Amino acid sequence: MGATGTGKTALSLDLAEALTAVGTPAEIVNADAMQLYRGMDIGTAKLPETERRGIPHHLLDVLEVTDDAAVAWYQREARAAVDAVFARGADAVLVGGSGLYVSGVLYDFRFPPRDDALRAELEADLDTHGPAVLYARLREADPATAARMDPRNGRRIVRALEVLAQGESTHQAALPDAPVLWHPDTRIVGVHVDRAELVPRLDARVERMWQDGLLDEVERLRRAGLERGTTAPRAIGYAQALAQLRGELGRNEAIGQTQALTRRYARRQVSWFRRYADVRWVAPETDAAGLVDLSGQ
Repeated sequence: MGATGTGKTALSLDLAEALTAVGTPAEIVNADAMQLYRGMDIGTAKLPETERRGIPHHLLDVLEVTDDAAVAWYQREARAAVDAVFARGADAVLVGGSGLYVSGVLYDFRFPPRDDALRAELEADLDTHGPAVLYARLREADPATAARMDPRNGRRIVRALEVLAQGESTHQAALPDAPVLWHPDTRIVGVHVDRAELVPRLDARVERMWQDGLLDEVERLRRAGLERGTTAPRAIGYAQALAQLRGELGRNEAIGQTQALTRRYARRQVSWFRRYADVRWVAPETDAAGLVDLSGQ
């Protein structure tokens, strides 16, 4: 796990190969929310199948862009994938940077129920009044939850209000103070890059996405219904590319906004993962064979 652009993917492949070399085959389970979507490749830095070194990967390209990537659904699917890997006598390497998705697999998380009718009503309020009005409502009802939430993240505000309206506590969707591992033999490796190095790397990565054809990718996804989705069209980079295609942003503005949002997202990821206990933080160029030795394999 770790922030975007830190080299998690390459290290996960090295680790899977190192495990295989000592007699334990390994398979990779995706924990990046946006890589769940078919066709969202360039903007998510999804590893092409030809570069996966023959290692089985799971939970890539399993949703259409019109689907909602709900974390409770992901938890079920990812744990089922992990159990299936174990049943084959292999180790599962969970890799990604979507904090709540990673936590939902690693720890004893229980997610509150959904109410589609109530959510539709709240989303209509969001479209009419904007996130500030709904955030004020949340702050009045649950100040603690509101305090740790981005006031501009309308989707998360809607979910928090939906949960509260059902008599549940929104705190269930936060990392517990003393989280309990779902699987006791889990070992957690965090990939860290100093911010002074990471920021220019992220900025350059966004530039490459536009050079590599992100606009063409988004235009194809648009024809597949991207703008009708609830999750996919809000992804960093995709929202800005859509705005560029609609003529609302110029190329430089779209790239600049994506770079700024990517940097902010990386900061949030670091803050989230720093709360985990028993993490071995490593550089991306770390020798994976040494990680296998340290894990006791």
